[in-house]
Amino acid sequence: MKITVVGAGNVGATCANVIAQGDYAREVVLLDIKAGLAEGKALDIWQTAPINGFGTRVVGVTNDYSATAGSAVAVITSGLPRKPGMSRDDLISTNAAIVKSVTENLIKHSPDAILIVVSNPLDVMTYCAYRTAGISPSRVFGMAGILDTARYNAFLAEALNCSPKDIHSVLMGGHGDTMVPLPRYTTVAGIPITELIDPQKLEAIIERTKKGGGEIVNLLGTSAWYAPGAAAALMVEAIVKDEQRIFPCCAWLTGQYGLNQIYMGVPVKLGRNGIEQILELKLNEQELKLVHQSAAAVKEVMEVLDQMNLFD
Repeated sequence: MKITVVGAGNVGATCANVIAQGDYAREVVLLDIKAGLAEGKALDIWQTAPINGFGTRVVGVTNDYSATAGSAVAVITSGLPRKPGMSRDDLISTNAAIVKSVTENLIKHSPDAILIVVSNPLDVMTYCAYRTAGISPSRVFGMAGILDTARYNAFLAEALNCSPKDIHSVLMGGHGDTMVPLPRYTTVAGIPITELIDPQKLEAIIERTKKGGGEIVNLLGTSAWYAPGAAAALMVEAIVKDEQRIFPCCAWLTGQYGLNQIYMGVPVKLGRNGIEQILELKLNEQELKLVHQSAAAVKEVMEVLDQMNLFD
């Protein structure tokens, strides 16, 4: 089985590395437009195979989509970060053109592939890939919820001085400040989080989670890559192994939660066919209100893309 990762930057290279070390694919193809970048990083990853004990072959190519032919899953990490003086609309326009081109090339050579979008702005770039691919939305979805949930769980583990492996939570909404962590669906070894931490500390952790990406940008001067790359790889593994795992993913909604024709983070079941099921939780009035507020923010950005008439 072949897996493709488009974009050999920090996130893409990390994703390719984690997939390779999982040793469940025959080949990982890492593609980038910068000459030598994907080849060099792929060669470096491949040379860890004898050390880390995996057999997945890692190959790097420069803008050669023929090498991706027959991919079962493709992860799209391509895109530019927002630069000083660049408006949100500028960023959407620039990255939408990139994601559209990447998607067209991937579907041309792998018409049956499942597409996982990591490029930002995440929700609208997933929408862009869906509009471009012309395939079932069950095969086009975005990675955000797993990353956001991981940050939430990591912060909770710090506060409780416990293993993050025992923390399970649900997070919904757009990938940004309007995301909606759900304390009512957060447990530690089955114990409701509200029994283990005071409300003020929990609210502070929720707010930190919402700004988790910005915190890292402020520290590093660039976006995170270890956690995003690992999160995308986890989605790939669930699909390839047909694990039927339940994750929060950026999915196309058609009436669920009272929302329609929008890509947004919700809990889904991931398996061999991509999104096998969208789970509709019984949210209370306040939770549903927050989800709809997040949806309104996402829809506003999606409308910016629609007005660019890229798909006429």
